Amino acid sequence: MLRFFDVFVSLALLLVAWPFLLICILIGFFDTGSPIFIQERVGLRKRPFKLIKLRTMSKDTLSVASHLANHQSITKFGSLLRRSKMDELPQLINVLKGDMSLVGPRPNLFSQEELIVEREALGVYNVLPGVTGLAQVKNIDMSMPKLLAETDRKMIESLCIRNYFKYIFMTATGSGSGDAVKRN
Repeated sequence: MLRFFDVFVSLALLLVAWPFLLICILIGFFDTGSPIFIQERVGLRKRPFKLIKLRTMSKDTLSVASHLANHQSITKFGSLLRRSKMDELPQLINVLKGDMSLVGPRPNLFSQEELIVEREALGVYNVLPGVTGLAQVKNIDMSMPKLLAETDRKMIESLCIRNYFKYIFMTATGSGSGDAVKRN
């Protein structure tokens, strides 16, 4: 049932947001020269998949977890994209492809070994990763691997249609910052 909602909501959002997405891509060409950011992430059953986002950092930024990135790497336009969460829109394509769900644990990098161990122990990789979830709306990011994995497990155990739409609504209305880049 949740897969039906993933497809329906993603298609609806893409139909509404495509003009904004197109404008962001065009501005992104002038901002970074490469507006689309694709990065390998850990997916269902620890299989790799290519996460798609709008680029918010300069092209030469190291590929590290957001909480480890230098905040000075974020471009002015990238900062706007992050605040509005527009940088996440291309992930709707990942949802349509079946790589992700709208709601689930945020997909991590393969280099985040401590988080992988914690999540694996709690069976977090037995579900599709998500665009948003309980940890994001509670501002728990990947810098706290044990707490994040426990929160992901709690969300998985309590996920129902009501909570699914609750997390989407909370994210859309500005709750949580997810994996925000920390100021040095």
